Amino acid sequence: MSDAAGLGDLHEYTALEQWHLLQRGDVSPTELTQAYLERIEALNPRVGAFATVTGDAALERARVVETSMPKSAPLWGLPLGDKDLWNRQGVPTAYGSRARAGYVPDASDEIVRQLDAAGAVSLGKTAVPEFGMPAYTETRVGPPARNPWQLDLNAGGSSGGAAAAVAAGMLPFAPGSDGGGSIRIPAAACGLVGLKPGRGLVPAGSGLGSPDGLVVNGPIARTVADAALLLDGMIARKPDGTIDHHYSVRAPGGGEPFLAAAVRGELGDGTKRFQLGVMTSSAWDAEYEIATSAEASAALEVAVAALGELGHGVDATSLDPDPSYAPAFIAAWQGGAASIPFGDDELALTEPLTQWLIAEGRTLTAGRLTSALVALREFERRFIARFAAFDAVLTPTLAMTPRPNGWWDQADMPHNFEQQCQYTPFTSMVNVSGLPAITVPVFQTEASEDAPAGLPMGVQLIGRPGGEVTLLALAAQLERKLRWRSRRPPVW
Repeated sequence: MSDAAGLGDLHEYTALEQWHLLQRGDVSPTELTQAYLERIEALNPRVGAFATVTGDAALERARVVETSMPKSAPLWGLPLGDKDLWNRQGVPTAYGSRARAGYVPDASDEIVRQLDAAGAVSLGKTAVPEFGMPAYTETRVGPPARNPWQLDLNAGGSSGGAAAAVAAGMLPFAPGSDGGGSIRIPAAACGLVGLKPGRGLVPAGSGLGSPDGLVVNGPIARTVADAALLLDGMIARKPDGTIDHHYSVRAPGGGEPFLAAAVRGELGDGTKRFQLGVMTSSAWDAEYEIATSAEASAALEVAVAALGELGHGVDATSLDPDPSYAPAFIAAWQGGAASIPFGDDELALTEPLTQWLIAEGRTLTAGRLTSALVALREFERRFIARFAAFDAVLTPTLAMTPRPNGWWDQADMPHNFEQQCQYTPFTSMVNVSGLPAITVPVFQTEASEDAPAGLPMGVQLIGRPGGEVTLLALAAQLERKLRWRSRRPPVW
């Protein structure tokens, strides 16, 4: 990798450290971009993090940023990748599907435009599963997104390529989207920080544009501060520092950047001790047999002990069984799939899970779908009320260690969906509730014959409405206490 002005390997620096290097002029956007392109060229054939690399366009973009954009842009000169569910003008968007092969959009999506306005440099498209539907990134259009901790394991999904790229040092951080855990699942599987903002916080991916309100955009990063830096860049700010928001009702108050809470590990008023709940029940318990693995339990125990030592109040809590949740969520997921426009020839090119979701979604009556969406809104109300006494609720992020490539059933689609829920039982309920949540790595399994380097395990903190700052402060405290940021996967 390139050595700019004797700085050594640039990918060793965090995104925030790289930002300082750029601001001081110790490295230029072009030099940083070139260094990451070299690393992508060396590692992507093994990892499968990028679906498309746009090297020439990235270097041209870096030169534009250097010469034409003010350094005050929050992500000035920092490289990242567009998730391959997002359109960038003139760059192929495959959505992880053979059905969209060759599609080149003539306009960019709002999230892409916002990241450009923040001064970022896109190096290409990060890999996704077909239309972002599964919790794993394996497709028929390219190699799987492999986990840099162990390449025969999957990076998770749907932001699997983004997480694999960050974990392997091919990007300093990456934006993702999360409709049922799609930021937190791959971040946890790859030993990273992943933040799902609350519904409505990030205008370019607010969750307010669809009936189910599930999908929001947020950051994946190696450190809590890096995640906060990217989150700030995903949200436009006015000259006075307040957030320039589309939505008056859901617009967050205050002008302090999220980065400040992540750097300090406390709120702006100095608050740094919180009341936390600890939960191992999930919304899927009434539908499937959900078991938390020993590794997931160990990670939770490590986090509980650390938070207790940091002076937080920690109490056990649980979620009441709710038999209405699973059928309502499944119907909403199937209804979302059925809304994807397909001709019969295109549908025949899609994968078994996509075909099953679409076929089932097309059988839903308007009344059935409406009832499902109403049930999810009722769940949202109960979920928020249930945990109102806590500043945040702690759960495992994943119920199992990262899964092997090829682990998911490709013959029995209901079983495939069940497997996904058993792997990720703690994430989708947060999307339904619209609350913010962050996953932070806290535990590394012991080395074994199956996992020579050990595997990362994370915990999830679920916040109150508008509680992103509290989550970032808590996650930063955990990160420092457990000294995770120095750990690297073998691919590194």
